[in-house]
Amino acid sequence: MIALPARADQRYAVSGSDRYRIGSSDLQTNISYSGTQQLTIRHNGKQTLFRADAKYLRIDESGRVPTHAAFVQILTPQGELQDRTDGDPDYLTVLNQPFAIELDQQTLHDLLRLKSEVPFEFPAPVMGGTLRGYLRRGANERVAAQDALAVNFDAAGPMAGPLPDRAAMTMRGTMRMRGTAYYAMNGDPLLLALNETLTISGTLQNGSHHSPVTITYERSIKAQPATLPARTEASSH
Repeated sequence: MIALPARADQRYAVSGSDRYRIGSSDLQTNISYSGTQQLTIRHNGKQTLFRADAKYLRIDESGRVPTHAAFVQILTPQGELQDRTDGDPDYLTVLNQPFAIELDQQTLHDLLRLKSEVPFEFPAPVMGGTLRGYLRRGANERVAAQDALAVNFDAAGPMAGPLPDRAAMTMRGTMRMRGTAYYAMNGDPLLLALNETLTISGTLQNGSHHSPVTITYERSIKAQPATLPARTEASSH
């Protein structure tokens, strides 16, 4: 999808969870996240800078930890998004996702007319690799007091590598990501909400020991309606 500059800053609520299940009882971990984030857009000549700053609580068995994440992208004059800063290890910012922050009008028009599935490919978060699947138009909904176009996605792929936060453990298996992205249908086609689930299933090797493992990452990002009426053209000065 091609990204175009969003027109003004936007605030989002964000939540998520990570669930690790390794073997029968060897390792069971649950982590949850809850907070807000601010998307800011600044123009510099023909370039546009997008910055997402998230403040959230990370809750696990050791307690509740206030955490900050930041992600920065540059939209070049050629229409390419380039990552400049990735300070988002928990994958909670709206820019660190498989969907552009805003669609161009032609892509929105094509999605509105979509009658069948279309191929979809993107880098897999967390574990690396590539996921391949399809996009399909969903039912229109109201999100943050706006009419929103739903885009359903389902993609899968193989994975092999160390377990996040446990480099001594290696894993081989498959990944599958499913969810729905919601874009504003009136005005600028801004990404209003995103619900996604990434499931990793396979075998974990720790030395000579092998165990079945399932890891589930869930993320939910939703625009907050109180900020939507304030959308104005960002200044380049």
